[in-house]
Amino acid sequence: MAPAPPDSRVDVLIVGAGPAGLMAATWMSRCGLKTRIVDKRNTKVFAGQADGLQCRTLEILDSFDFGHRAWREANHMLEICLWNPDENGQIRRSDRIPDTIPGISRFQQVVLHQGRIERFFLDSLKEHGGIQVERGVMPEALELEDADPHDREAYPVKVTLRHLTEEQATPATINGTAKNGTVQSGLFRSNLTPDDTEDLLNAAKGNPRAGLTEIVRAKYLIGCDGAHSWVRRQLGFVMEGEQTDYIWGVLDIIPITDFPDIRMRCAIHSADAGSVMVIPRENKLVRLYIQLTRTEKGGGQHDRSKITPDMILKSAQKIMAPYKIDYEYCDWWTAYQIGQRVGSSFSKNERIFLAGDAVHTHSPKAGQGMNISMQDTYNLGWKIANVVKGVADPAILKTYQSERRRIAQDLIAFDHRFSRLFSGRPAKDVMDEEGISMQEFKEAFEKGNMFASGIAVDYGTSLIVAKPGDAASEGDGSDVSAANSKKPQVVGKQSLSSVIKLGMRMPSFQVLSQADARPWQFQELLKSNGRWRLVVFAGDVKQATQKARVQALGEALAKPDSFLHRYTPADAPIDSVIEVLTIHCSPRREVELLDDFHEIFHPFRKEVGWDYWKVFVDDDSYHEGHGQAYKNYDVDPVRGCMVVLRPDQYVSWIGELDDMADLERFFDGFMLARR
Repeated sequence: MAPAPPDSRVDVLIVGAGPAGLMAATWMSRCGLKTRIVDKRNTKVFAGQADGLQCRTLEILDSFDFGHRAWREANHMLEICLWNPDENGQIRRSDRIPDTIPGISRFQQVVLHQGRIERFFLDSLKEHGGIQVERGVMPEALELEDADPHDREAYPVKVTLRHLTEEQATPATINGTAKNGTVQSGLFRSNLTPDDTEDLLNAAKGNPRAGLTEIVRAKYLIGCDGAHSWVRRQLGFVMEGEQTDYIWGVLDIIPITDFPDIRMRCAIHSADAGSVMVIPRENKLVRLYIQLTRTEKGGGQHDRSKITPDMILKSAQKIMAPYKIDYEYCDWWTAYQIGQRVGSSFSKNERIFLAGDAVHTHSPKAGQGMNISMQDTYNLGWKIANVVKGVADPAILKTYQSERRRIAQDLIAFDHRFSRLFSGRPAKDVMDEEGISMQEFKEAFEKGNMFASGIAVDYGTSLIVAKPGDAASEGDGSDVSAANSKKPQVVGKQSLSSVIKLGMRMPSFQVLSQADARPWQFQELLKSNGRWRLVVFAGDVKQATQKARVQALGEALAKPDSFLHRYTPADAPIDSVIEVLTIHCSPRREVELLDDFHEIFHPFRKEVGWDYWKVFVDDDSYHEGHGQAYKNYDVDPVRGCMVVLRPDQYVSWIGELDDMADLERFFDGFMLARR
C-alpha cells in the first residue's frame, strides 16, 4: 500500500509565478504570512513577454523599495509620434504628443522586459521572509470545503500538487529562424497556442520519473496562472467576451533602419498595408507590434505554423515603406490574436481568488497587461493579510471583486475601441465611412493615456471607501457593505479637498521632515507594509485656535479606548496597525516637534526614544524648493483635515479634525478589536 502523500498547511497558496503571483507573494512576505508559490514552468522569463510599466505601477514598486531598480534600468517613454498616410498614401509624421500626461505622477511610463521585473520581485522575496518560487510544480486537484469566513483557524482549500520532471516542466517552445540563428519565441504563452496543462498532468501521472504528489491545505488560494487558468476551470468560471479578426506579430530586435523616430514610441498607420507600433526598449532593443493579417469572421484560430520572424519582418517593411528596416539580431518574437474577455467571477466564497490574465485578456499595445495584473494582487494581498492577522473583518475580501472586476471591464471597453482604431484602415477622406479617422485615433490615444497610467483608478463606495451611494450597486453588484449593514453609513467629506479623492490613490507632493528638514515626496512615506494610515493635515499650528484643535485630536487619539488602541494588540507598537502621519504648514523654524505636538503624533518607545519620522511640514527646502503641498492638495492651510489611507494608498475617508466620532464609526465598520 502506497504511503499517503505529505500534508502541509499554509496561510496562502499562490498558483503562478508571473508578475501577478509575485506581487501577491511580496505582500505576504511583507506582512509575515506563511505562503507558498508554485509554477508549472521550470524557469523564469529571460526575454520578451510584457515590458511596459505605467506610472501607478512604478509608484507601487517604489512602495516596496525596488521601484528605483526598474526606473534606472528601463528605457523612459517621453513622447509618442503619430505617423499616418498623406494625400499620396505615403506615411508622414503627423503629430507628437507626450507619452505620459505631465504632472499626474512623479514617474513616467518606462519599458523593461518582464524577466528583469520578475527578478526585482524575487530579490525582494529573498530579502523579506525568504518565500521561494517552487518551479516545476502544478496543481492537479482542488477542493473547497464550507467554512465560517470568520474562522481564522480554518484551512478550507485543499490542493493536490504534483512535482514535474525537468523535461515536463520545460515548455515546448516554438522557435523561429532569425538572422542571428534560432530564436526562442513566446508562442507557447500566446493565445494562438492551445493550453498544455492537461497534457502535462497526464504525462506526469504516467511517468515513473515524475516527482511525488503532496497535499496542501490553505486558508486562501490565489490563481495567477494565466489566460488558460487551471484554477479558473476548476471553479467552473468562464471568460466572457470575443476574439477579434486581428492577428499581430511581435519582434524584439536591434533595428537597422532609416526610420527617423525609431527611438520614440510610434503609432504608424499605412494606407493599405496595416499598422505598426514601435516601442523603444532597453539595451538598444526595439519592440515592433506588427499587424499581420485578418482572419475571416468566425474563422477561429489562425494557423500559427505559418508565422515566422521573417514573415513578421516583411509585414513591418511593407507598412513602414518607403523607410527601410532590417536587423542582424533578434532577441525574441511571438504572435497573438486580439481578444477582449473578462472572467465571470473573480472569487469563490472569498477563499479562492483569480487575478491577472486568469480573469482578463486584451491586446498588449496599451501597455496594460502586466500592470493591471500586478494591480489586481496589489489590491488583494493586503486584504488577505489584514484578515489572516485578525486586523479586519473578512467582509473586506468582497471588495476585491467589486473593485477589480469593474476595472477589468473598463479596460476591456478601452482596449476594444483602441485596438480597432489601431488595426483599422485609415480613412481616405471625410466620406470614407469604413476607414478610421486619424483625428479620432489621436483623441483616443490622448484620453487613453490617463486610463493607461493607472492613476485614474477610482474605487466605488464600500465598507472601506466612505463615498456616498449604495455599496451593493457598485461594480458587479457584490454586497461589499455586509459588515456595515446594521450601522449608519459613514460618508467622508469630499468638499475638504478637490484633489484628495475618495476611492483614488493619494497623490504625492513634497513635504519636509520637521525634525531634520529633509524633503520627501509624500508617497515615499507610504510603504507597502500592511498598515493603515491616518494623515493629519494639522494646518497652521501657530494659531492658538488651530493648535488647540490639534491638541484635542491628539488627546482623543491617545485615550485607551480610542480606535488606535482598540485595534492594536497590547504588546505591539501603537503604529503597527494604523500609523499617524502629520503635515502642518507653519514655518518649520518656528515649531518645536516635542513641544508643539502631542506625543501620539511622535510616539515614544523606551528602546528607541521619540519617533522623529512622523511629523512633516509644508515649507521651503534648502535645496528642492517649496512643495506647496497644501495648495496642491487643495487643503485649507489654517483648519486642515484628516485623511484615512488604506494599506494600498487609496483614500478611504476624509473629515475635519473634529470628526473623531465619524472616524471611529468608519473603522468600527470593518476593523476587529484586538484588546
